Amino acid sequence: MNAVTRMAPNFNLKDSRREFLSLGLGATAGFAGAMQSAKRKPNFLVILADDMGYSDAGCYGGDIDTPNLDRLAAQGLRFTQGYSTARCGPSRSCILTGQYAQQTACDVMTPGLVPEWTRFAPQHLKPLGYRAYHSGKWHIRFKPLAATGFDHSYTLLDQDRFFSPRSSLLDDQRLPAVKLTDNFYATTAISDNAIRFLKNHAQEYRDDPFYFYLAFTSPHFPLHALSEDIEKYRDRFSEGWDEARLKRYARMRQMGLVNCSLAPMDTEIWPGWNLPAGELTARIGPGEVTRAVPWRSLTTEQKKFQRTKMAIHAAMIDRMDREIGRVMDQLKAMNAFDDTVIVFVSDNGASAEQLIRADGHDPAAVPGSALSHLCLGPGWSSSSNTPFRLHKSWVHEGGISSPWIMHWPKGIQDRGKLRHTPCHLVDLLPTVLELAGGSPLRVPGAQPLSGRSLAPALAKDVPVVREYLYFNHNKNRALRAGDHKLVAIGENGPWELYDLAKDRSEQKNLVQSEPERAKKMAEQWKRVDDALVSTREASNATTMARVNPV
Repeated sequence: MNAVTRMAPNFNLKDSRREFLSLGLGATAGFAGAMQSAKRKPNFLVILADDMGYSDAGCYGGDIDTPNLDRLAAQGLRFTQGYSTARCGPSRSCILTGQYAQQTACDVMTPGLVPEWTRFAPQHLKPLGYRAYHSGKWHIRFKPLAATGFDHSYTLLDQDRFFSPRSSLLDDQRLPAVKLTDNFYATTAISDNAIRFLKNHAQEYRDDPFYFYLAFTSPHFPLHALSEDIEKYRDRFSEGWDEARLKRYARMRQMGLVNCSLAPMDTEIWPGWNLPAGELTARIGPGEVTRAVPWRSLTTEQKKFQRTKMAIHAAMIDRMDREIGRVMDQLKAMNAFDDTVIVFVSDNGASAEQLIRADGHDPAAVPGSALSHLCLGPGWSSSSNTPFRLHKSWVHEGGISSPWIMHWPKGIQDRGKLRHTPCHLVDLLPTVLELAGGSPLRVPGAQPLSGRSLAPALAKDVPVVREYLYFNHNKNRALRAGDHKLVAIGENGPWELYDLAKDRSEQKNLVQSEPERAKKMAEQWKRVDDALVSTREASNATTMARVNPV
């Protein structure tokens, strides 16, 4: 299947929905002042991958072709200790609000009412003269324009179908479901709409800076990719996940990305919501493997099927990288590339999930096609999260560590270097505001932003001072203070303590040797967790989701 047909280049967004439908769905603080141009504020392009492992990209030691990301890294900075929330929705909330998800409850995975004081990146930036755009996945309770201040948005609500999504919006208005005959592929459609919005900005608002939130669904399950992209990787992963991990780890050590040991694969932990092994085998076939077992223990049929799944995962990332390249080309064509701060991150680690949703799975279908519904699973997920432990939804390093690239030709001089300060997705909005020369909106009752600006780290490899980084997802808990991290699996799981300066792969549990530190950090996590929830509940809360439901 070919990539989606391109949209008409002179698309006028003044009547965006009508023209979109007529074309057809198949067509698809001090530092800031010193660094930015005296004549204009920088633009911002925040690019978000979905379920992409820490080591998938080439510039993070991976074996997938990502030349555009690699160029951004070579001409910008790579942060080695970037963190997410371990899950899609909370991470998106953090990016857009600068608050932990527990403070705002504005993602679909955090219970509670949304405080009325909650504001989003576009709302903070509008007083500074910014236009704001979004294209891609959303995963927040309410609509992008009505509730968050974006000027234009292509909103993909269906994460279960890359070829025929049934639910999407253009500027908050529902679009018809896509048919399999529409020659549509979500990754390309997301970039197509991004390019259309950028072209319109260049035509209508060329003197205004912009904030663009570009949120891809790749490589989130189901494993759907274009056939020609899959073919490229057909034989690349024949050696299996054990050997792939070893080679990735060696490259990462050589690059200076990590200094820890390689965590062993955990054969006894997988998502509790996965389908039972027998059901997976019955519905998918004998090639499926439900645990992160040694590659040598697999049958010939299992090895063939598993390397095909990894080929599809790689193809999804490869296509996303190409589409990122197209968006970068558009920035260059409108003379905005040098003035644009580009940030690339992932919303969580690679996924060990194995389930079947949406249209189900046809065992006779070609793997990666629209009629298949495959998931990466714990074996290859462990490889994608090299060298760390566990996967998406856990808050051990494998679940929360994100590749983190920052690129800005006019603002970053120390190009191709690494930055080792820990950072979190809550830091993106404070960073954007400082580089834009602004500050958060003053809203009655609003809490200070939880994040810290990374602007100082753009100039040199300096620590960003903070008291802690907090994690709480699916009852998995963690707190990082300095180099020490306290982490637990589940609500009642025992605390584990690690010195990440020496042991980021979380192999030497220090709870017994440093009980006082563990106790104090556990008490601190509880105080932080209680405070985030109580400040939200004490606020004048409103269910914004009911006012502007997606």
